[in-house]
Amino acid sequence: MTGVLIRKIVDFVEDTLIEGGRVAPVPLRMAACAAVIRNPWAGSAFVEDLQPHIMEHAKALTDALVPRLVAIMGGPDRIEAFGKCAVTGTDGEVEHAAGLIHTLHFGNVFRIAAGGDSFLPFTNKRAGAGTALTVPLTHKDAEKKGSRAHFLTVEFTIPDAPAHDEIVIALGAASGGRPHHRIGDRFNDMRIMGVDQAGRPLPAESK
Repeated sequence: MTGVLIRKIVDFVEDTLIEGGRVAPVPLRMAACAAVIRNPWAGSAFVEDLQPHIMEHAKALTDALVPRLVAIMGGPDRIEAFGKCAVTGTDGEVEHAAGLIHTLHFGNVFRIAAGGDSFLPFTNKRAGAGTALTVPLTHKDAEKKGSRAHFLTVEFTIPDAPAHDEIVIALGAASGGRPHHRIGDRFNDMRIMGVDQAGRPLPAESK
Protein backbone atom coordinates (compact mmCIF):
# COMPACT_ATOMS: atom_id res chain seq x y z
CA MET A 1 0.00 0.00 0.00
CA THR A 2 1.31 3.46 -0.85
CA GLY A 3 0.16 6.94 0.02
CA VAL A 4 -0.71 8.56 3.33
CA LEU A 5 -3.46 6.82 5.30
CA ILE A 6 -4.74 8.72 8.37
CA ARG A 7 -7.13 6.53 10.36
CA LYS A 8 -8.15 9.12 12.92
CA ILE A 9 -7.24 12.47 14.44
CA VAL A 10 -7.51 12.94 18.19
CA ASP A 11 -7.58 16.23 20.11
CA PHE A 12 -6.65 16.64 23.77
CA VAL A 13 -7.34 19.85 25.70
CA GLU A 14 -6.61 20.62 29.35
CA ASP A 15 -7.38 23.95 31.05
CA THR A 16 -5.84 24.33 34.51
CA LEU A 17 -7.87 26.73 36.67
CA ILE A 18 -6.53 25.89 40.13
CA GLU A 19 -3.01 24.75 41.03
CA GLY A 20 -1.67 24.14 44.52
CA GLY A 21 -5.03 25.05 45.98
CA ARG A 22 -4.86 28.54 44.49
CA VAL A 23 -6.72 29.99 41.55
CA ALA A 24 -4.43 30.46 38.57
CA PRO A 25 -3.96 34.16 37.72
CA VAL A 26 -4.54 33.15 34.11
CA PRO A 27 -5.92 29.70 33.21
CA LEU A 28 -3.30 27.54 31.51
CA ARG A 29 -4.37 25.73 28.36
CA MET A 30 -2.35 22.76 27.20
CA ALA A 31 -3.48 20.94 24.07
CA ALA A 32 -2.34 18.35 21.59
CA CYS A 33 -3.49 17.04 18.23
CA ALA A 34 -2.51 13.54 17.14
CA ALA A 35 -2.81 11.70 13.86
CA VAL A 36 -2.99 7.91 13.80
CA ILE A 37 -1.49 6.77 10.51
CA ARG A 38 -0.55 3.53 8.85
CA ASN A 39 3.19 2.98 9.16
CA PRO A 40 4.33 3.22 5.52
CA TRP A 41 7.24 0.87 6.24
CA ALA A 42 5.22 -1.76 8.13
CA GLY A 43 5.54 -5.23 6.66
CA SER A 44 8.67 -4.31 4.72
CA ALA A 45 12.15 -5.63 5.12
CA PHE A 46 14.78 -3.19 6.40
CA VAL A 47 14.49 0.00 4.33
CA GLU A 48 17.70 1.95 3.90
CA ASP A 49 16.26 5.17 2.45
CA LEU A 50 13.36 6.52 4.51
CA GLN A 51 13.24 9.89 2.77
CA PRO A 52 10.60 9.17 0.10
CA HIS A 53 7.91 8.31 2.67
CA ILE A 54 9.09 11.06 5.02
CA MET A 55 8.60 13.63 2.28
CA GLU A 56 5.29 12.07 1.26
CA HIS A 57 3.91 12.27 4.81
CA ALA A 58 5.24 15.65 5.98
CA LYS A 59 2.71 17.84 4.18
CA ALA A 60 -0.24 15.55 4.89
CA LEU A 61 0.59 15.53 8.60
CA THR A 62 1.16 19.26 8.92
CA ASP A 63 -2.00 19.99 6.92
CA ALA A 64 -3.97 17.76 9.29
CA LEU A 65 -2.46 18.84 12.61
CA VAL A 66 -1.02 22.35 12.51
CA PRO A 67 -4.09 24.47 11.66
CA ARG A 68 -6.18 22.34 13.99
CA LEU A 69 -3.89 22.83 16.99
CA VAL A 70 -3.36 26.54 16.35
CA ALA A 71 -7.15 26.99 16.21
CA ILE A 72 -7.67 25.05 19.46
CA MET A 73 -5.13 27.32 21.13
CA GLY A 74 -6.87 30.45 19.84
CA GLY A 75 -4.19 31.53 17.37
CA PRO A 76 -0.39 31.78 17.35
CA ASP A 77 -0.32 34.63 19.86
CA ARG A 78 -1.88 32.29 22.43
CA ILE A 79 0.95 29.77 22.06
CA GLU A 80 4.00 30.22 24.28
CA ALA A 81 5.36 26.67 24.42
CA PHE A 82 5.37 23.75 22.01
CA GLY A 83 6.63 20.23 21.35
CA LYS A 84 6.14 17.01 19.38
CA CYS A 85 5.89 13.25 19.81
CA ALA A 86 5.86 10.08 17.71
CA VAL A 87 5.10 6.50 18.72
CA THR A 88 5.43 3.56 16.37
CA GLY A 89 3.55 0.33 16.90
CA THR A 90 5.34 -2.94 17.57
CA ASP A 91 5.92 -3.81 13.91
CA GLY A 92 7.85 -0.59 13.36
CA GLU A 93 11.27 0.80 14.18
CA VAL A 94 11.79 3.79 16.44
CA GLU A 95 13.56 5.23 13.39
CA HIS A 96 10.22 5.20 11.57
CA ALA A 97 8.61 7.34 14.28
CA ALA A 98 11.64 9.61 14.48
CA GLY A 99 11.81 10.06 10.73
CA LEU A 100 8.32 11.52 10.48
CA ILE A 101 8.87 14.24 13.10
CA HIS A 102 12.58 14.99 12.78
CA THR A 103 12.42 16.79 9.46
CA LEU A 104 12.16 20.51 8.86
CA HIS A 105 9.40 19.74 6.36
CA PHE A 106 7.33 18.85 9.44
CA GLY A 107 8.75 20.91 12.30
CA ASN A 108 9.22 24.18 10.44
CA VAL A 109 5.56 24.32 9.44
CA PHE A 110 4.45 24.18 13.07
CA ARG A 111 7.23 26.46 14.28
CA ILE A 112 6.32 29.16 11.76
CA ALA A 113 2.57 28.79 12.34
CA ALA A 114 3.11 29.15 16.10
CA GLY A 115 5.33 32.19 15.66
CA GLY A 116 8.35 30.53 17.25
CA ASP A 117 12.02 30.19 16.40
CA SER A 118 13.20 27.51 18.82
CA PHE A 119 13.65 23.78 18.31
CA LEU A 120 10.73 21.55 19.24
CA PRO A 121 11.40 19.22 22.18
CA PHE A 122 10.30 15.66 21.48
CA THR A 123 9.82 12.05 22.42
CA ASN A 124 9.90 9.10 20.04
CA LYS A 125 9.44 5.47 21.00
CA ARG A 126 7.90 2.08 20.15
CA ALA A 127 4.91 0.87 22.15
CA GLY A 128 1.51 -0.79 21.95
CA ALA A 129 -2.00 0.59 21.80
CA GLY A 130 -3.02 2.77 24.72
CA THR A 131 0.51 3.82 25.60
CA ALA A 132 1.07 7.27 27.08
CA LEU A 133 1.65 9.90 24.42
CA THR A 134 4.12 12.21 26.12
CA VAL A 135 4.72 15.59 24.50
CA PRO A 136 7.38 17.70 26.26
CA LEU A 137 7.02 21.46 25.87
CA THR A 138 9.46 24.35 26.14
CA HIS A 139 9.23 28.04 25.25
CA LYS A 140 8.76 28.69 21.54
CA ASP A 141 11.26 31.59 21.55
CA ALA A 142 14.90 30.57 21.44
CA GLU A 143 15.98 33.45 23.69
CA LYS A 144 13.50 32.28 26.34
CA LYS A 145 14.33 28.57 26.11
CA GLY A 146 15.65 28.64 29.66
CA SER A 147 12.27 29.66 31.08
CA ARG A 148 11.61 26.81 33.49
CA ALA A 149 8.02 27.95 33.88
CA HIS A 150 7.50 26.64 30.35
CA PHE A 151 9.02 23.21 31.03
CA LEU A 152 5.70 21.40 30.67
CA THR A 153 4.34 18.04 29.55
CA VAL A 154 1.14 17.18 27.72
CA GLU A 155 0.24 13.53 28.24
CA PHE A 156 -2.76 11.58 26.98
CA THR A 157 -3.69 8.21 25.52
CA ILE A 158 -5.54 6.82 22.53
CA PRO A 159 -6.95 3.44 23.65
CA ASP A 160 -6.67 1.74 20.25
CA ALA A 161 -3.47 3.31 18.94
CA PRO A 162 -0.90 2.73 17.78
CA ALA A 163 -1.86 -0.64 16.35
CA HIS A 164 1.07 -2.88 15.46
CA ASP A 165 1.30 -1.39 11.95
CA GLU A 166 0.61 2.24 12.86
CA ILE A 167 2.40 5.37 14.01
CA VAL A 168 0.92 8.13 16.15
CA ILE A 169 2.23 11.62 15.41
CA ALA A 170 1.35 14.42 17.85
CA LEU A 171 1.97 18.14 18.25
CA GLY A 172 1.45 19.94 21.55
CA ALA A 173 1.21 23.52 22.77
CA ALA A 174 0.64 25.57 25.91
CA SER A 175 -0.70 29.07 26.39
CA GLY A 176 1.81 29.98 29.09
CA GLY A 177 3.97 28.72 31.89
CA ARG A 178 2.95 26.77 34.98
CA PRO A 179 0.56 28.66 37.25
CA HIS A 180 2.36 30.10 40.31
CA HIS A 181 5.79 29.23 38.87
CA ARG A 182 8.44 30.31 41.35
CA ILE A 183 11.64 28.29 40.88
CA GLY A 184 13.39 30.87 38.71
CA ASP A 185 15.13 30.02 35.46
CA ARG A 186 18.50 28.78 34.34
CA PHE A 187 19.66 32.26 33.38
CA ASN A 188 19.25 33.40 36.97
CA ASP A 189 21.20 30.35 38.16
CA MET A 190 24.00 31.21 35.73
CA ARG A 191 24.18 34.78 37.03
CA ILE A 192 24.35 33.56 40.63
CA MET A 193 26.97 30.90 39.80
CA GLY A 194 28.93 33.17 37.47
CA VAL A 195 29.20 30.45 34.81
CA ASP A 196 27.26 29.36 31.75
CA GLN A 197 25.67 25.93 31.33
CA ALA A 198 29.01 24.47 30.25
CA GLY A 199 30.78 25.82 33.34
CA ARG A 200 32.56 28.63 31.49
CA PRO A 201 32.91 31.94 33.37
CA LEU A 202 30.39 34.55 32.29
CA PRO A 203 31.58 37.89 30.92
CA ALA A 204 31.56 40.55 33.62
CA GLU A 205 28.58 42.36 32.07
CA SER A 206 26.47 39.15 32.24
CA LYS A 207 26.90 38.63 35.99
